[in-house]
Amino acid sequence: MISLDLRVDDNAWRALDDLDAVCQRALDAAAGCIKRDGEVSLLLCDDEAIRSLNRDWRNKDRSTDVLSFPAAEIDAPFLGDIAVAHGVALADARTKNIGLAQHLSHLLIHGLLHLCGYDHLEDAEADEMEAFEISALASLGWPDPYV
Repeated sequence: MISLDLRVDDNAWRALDDLDAVCQRALDAAAGCIKRDGEVSLLLCDDEAIRSLNRDWRNKDRSTDVLSFPAAEIDAPFLGDIAVAHGVALADARTKNIGLAQHLSHLLIHGLLHLCGYDHLEDAEADEMEAFEISALASLGWPDPYV
């Protein structure tokens, strides 16, 4: 189970029904797949806020959908911070012709996997990470996002 500290800085996120529950269920689904517990801080923000984070922490001056900032092992059970931008996430959901709750769930699962050391730089890593994402999403009733 994940202990969630949720901060909503962009009120556009509040239009999503059961926002807190959507976030909690997605994080718990991911944690269940990889057998991890811990604490996560989640920021639901606007595109400009995530652009600033991306610029300041990754030297990429552009908006993105999700960022993950893993905690140091000494900070356990704190796993780290995740930030998700509303505008980018909503535009991506519309492009994929899916609902925002479904796409947010995928982004949070993806983000939690990054917090736990998973990555997708190499093909084998990407395959493992995608398999966990597919499994976690399926446990929530969402289809495979990669087909």
